[in-house]
Amino acid sequence: MRFDRLIPPIALLTAACASSPDPSTSQDPGIVHGYDMARQYCASCHAIGTSGSSPHSGAIPFRKLSTLYPVDSIGESLVEGLMTGHPDMPEYQFSAEAADDFIAYLESIQQN
Repeated sequence: MRFDRLIPPIALLTAACASSPDPSTSQDPGIVHGYDMARQYCASCHAIGTSGSSPHSGAIPFRKLSTLYPVDSIGESLVEGLMTGHPDMPEYQFSAEAADDFIAYLESIQQN
């Protein structure tokens, strides 16, 4: 077997893994702020990253939210007071800027 033929696929796989979004290390301050809010307010129930299971069995992992509805459509609900979700979910109300940051973070981790 010629190993030189394996280099391009290995390099491609490495590049694909390196380009996976990691909101905790993003250069976008809005995404970082959104991630920080998710970590502070949501991580006790939801999986907030690009992998892992939610600690609360009824809480969808954030990376799968777009399978239920367009993530960019929840901004108004966040500002008015988000009262839906799993039965144990407390009500949250965001400023317009915080809602934009939270949505930017959510969009950055959605699985296709």
